[in-house]
Amino acid sequence: MRTIAIVLIAGAVLASAQDDRKKAVDARGDHMMGFSHEKTTHHFLLSKDGGSIDVSVNDPSDTDSRDQIRMHLGHIAKMFAAGDFNAPMFIHDQVPPGVPVMKRLKDQIVYKVEQTDAGARVRITSANHDAVSAIHDFLKFQIADHKTGDPLTVQ
Repeated sequence: MRTIAIVLIAGAVLASAQDDRKKAVDARGDHMMGFSHEKTTHHFLLSKDGGSIDVSVNDPSDTDSRDQIRMHLGHIAKMFAAGDFNAPMFIHDQVPPGVPVMKRLKDQIVYKVEQTDAGARVRITSANHDAVSAIHDFLKFQIADHKTGDPLTVQ
């Protein structure tokens, strides 16, 4: 009985810590991005040549958030292309997996911003196998830390 109680307490402590981390990531993200995670939806999708970061407004009439998304993702694409990953390091309070390789191979990775009706997306692509693997690691980390529920495999 004591072992069961210890396991239940440990599970509750872990769940609380994960909830606290999610709240901290969301708060830092809202500050860095300039729009609320509660008014928007993020998706991180893997593709054979890299993947994408897609952000959209939940309410189509929320043009302020839509415009902030577009501005933020345009800024992010330029920063990442220059090897600057300070934004995700600030939001996640750590260096996300894949970032060191993405910095090293920055000249072999293309970041293209595409506007969508509800926001924008950044397509991240490369012909370099190591770069694609790093992009996948980076996006999988985003999926897990933001708890988006996006697939962890190429679709």
